[in-house]
Amino acid sequence: MININDILVYIPTEQPPQPVVDAAVSLAARFDAHLDAIAVGYIPPSSAYVVDGGAGAAVAASEIFEMERQRAAQRSAAALAIFETEARNANISHASRSVEDLPGEAASALGAAARLYGLTVVLQTDATQDSYDTRTATEILLQAGGPVLFVPHIFRGTFRANRIGICWDGSRLAAGAFKDARPFLSQAEALVTISINEAQVAPTEASARKLTEHMARAGLTTTLLELTAEHSEIQPSILSLAADESLDMLVMGAYGHSRLREGIFGGVTREMLRTMTIPTLLSH
Repeated sequence: MININDILVYIPTEQPPQPVVDAAVSLAARFDAHLDAIAVGYIPPSSAYVVDGGAGAAVAASEIFEMERQRAAQRSAAALAIFETEARNANISHASRSVEDLPGEAASALGAAARLYGLTVVLQTDATQDSYDTRTATEILLQAGGPVLFVPHIFRGTFRANRIGICWDGSRLAAGAFKDARPFLSQAEALVTISINEAQVAPTEASARKLTEHMARAGLTTTLLELTAEHSEIQPSILSLAADESLDMLVMGAYGHSRLREGIFGGVTREMLRTMTIPTLLSH
């Protein structure tokens, strides 16, 4: 059986952490994996710069920066306390640490750290606020080089992936997500392959039907659902189908790039990050 040995969870400090803590802890228990948690106390960028005003101004700025660093440490410690309680109660192998840094540097550090893990778990981005937590979560997706599981704000309780939907368009990114999801697929009770507008987008040699043939050789049985939809309706169609099929998790490639540490995503990926209703494994 394919397994995941180590998981990283990014604990938010600006949004309620319980959904992502619940998901990550139950995932670690399911895979008997070690779980590392990192929380970031963000230091406001304005506190790091000194307007030219002589030595006195520099000293005052240094004091302000240290004060903001201490506040950041308090926020990250509070978030990690929630994680530590849940991890101990679940009796899983775990560790946690806090990072206090400027937002850009912290996001880059988390993106780099994620490259060492079999899976990274983050909270769904919040479209209603331009928070540092949201920027860091998207930067992790862009920089991790591996699977990132986004957990919806509405998630509660134990993570289960008994019924999984695989979003397939024959692209390199979809293939990467499919391969990254193999530990989940091998344990699922039911798999559904979702193909939308295949005639327009999927290469013949990477069609959804060919994917189902390859899955069968690996002992994975899937139901193929083929749909057509306008581009603006692709993401709503996926979520509607997920509800109809009672899916626990979606798997899909993430289209996007980082520009000056700002995540720029394609329309379907952007809308999925904004409106997801079930945990979604994304690979970039």
